[in-house]
Amino acid sequence: MSHPYQYVVLRYVPRVDRGECLNVGVVVHSQSAGVLRCAVHVDEARIRAVEPDADLDGLRAALEAVRTMCDHAPSDASATLSTQGKRFGWISAPRSTVLQPGPVHGGSVPDPAAEVDRLLERLVR
Repeated sequence: MSHPYQYVVLRYVPRVDRGECLNVGVVVHSQSAGVLRCAVHVDEARIRAVEPDADLDGLRAALEAVRTMCDHAPSDASATLSTQGKRFGWISAPRSTVLQPGPVHGGSVPDPAAEVDRLLERLVR
């Protein structure tokens, strides 16, 4: 059985005014498979080549917050972020910070949980 899914690429944007970005992660959501997974890869040398003063600890903390949001709803999140779909909507919403989601894309695969690793290899590493 094939499951539809949506995904976003997480982008590190060192300076919003320059518009440059580097892909650092992927988030996959499939309602039919009950999947909301995040995979990340921070290539320090590549990031430092674009932004020598990059706050890598801050970037890692932001990525960890996304990973935590994928794993479970925040304890103080009433109905607002109670479902995987609502959390994916929050993760994929446009924002103007150093960690930004790209456009939402979709597809259909038998195993959306494994798709996050394939997309990480293809789009980030």
